[in-house]
Amino acid sequence: MDKNQLGIKQMQEGNLEEAVKLFTEVIEEHPSDPVGYINFGNVLLSMDDFERAELFFKRALELDDTVPAAYYSLGNLYYELERYQEAADSFQNATKQGMENGDLFFMLGMSFVQMEVLTLAMPYLLRSVELNPEDAEALFQYGIVLARSGFYEDAINMLERVLLVKSEDPDALYNIGAAYLAWQGDIVLAKTYFERALADGTTHELAENALNAIQDLENEAE
Repeated sequence: MDKNQLGIKQMQEGNLEEAVKLFTEVIEEHPSDPVGYINFGNVLLSMDDFERAELFFKRALELDDTVPAAYYSLGNLYYELERYQEAADSFQNATKQGMENGDLFFMLGMSFVQMEVLTLAMPYLLRSVELNPEDAEALFQYGIVLARSGFYEDAINMLERVLLVKSEDPDALYNIGAAYLAWQGDIVLAKTYFERALADGTTHELAENALNAIQDLENEAE
């Protein structure tokens, strides 16, 4: 295991000082290799040292502007800083350099979600769930974008897939109920999902509010 691999292992185990030491040695021994700078930047990013992390990622790209991992890490940094257009640009550069994994497409899609550009978010989130079909968060976010775009049947199908991964997930249950209300106006079916979202004493304010609204309608109808 080389020093980069050892450093990544130390970082994953939370031994950040040891990771910094190893990546410093990598940079000193291989000053023209962008990998050490990317890894050092990732440690800084995990410590919320955004300013220095950005410098290390940009230094890696100065050495080699075809390394997709540098663009991906830079995208994560900009996303954390809520600089979503810059994040999207960086993630797209990572794809142009050949990176293709579910996490990358998820982050790219979420950057467009944050910018309220759902038509651009949709294909990237779709690609994310294609690559990571059991990623509950990717399935959920794609389902929400579908619902917000008016594709209620597809949204319900996607949110039902969330339930296969996370049984009786309250957020998925609530949003399925909301989608049935918006799509078919089916109060009875929606109510069953809202009630499931609150089963076993689960707290879910939106589901509670929806059930209260339904109860008010039922009371008025009596």
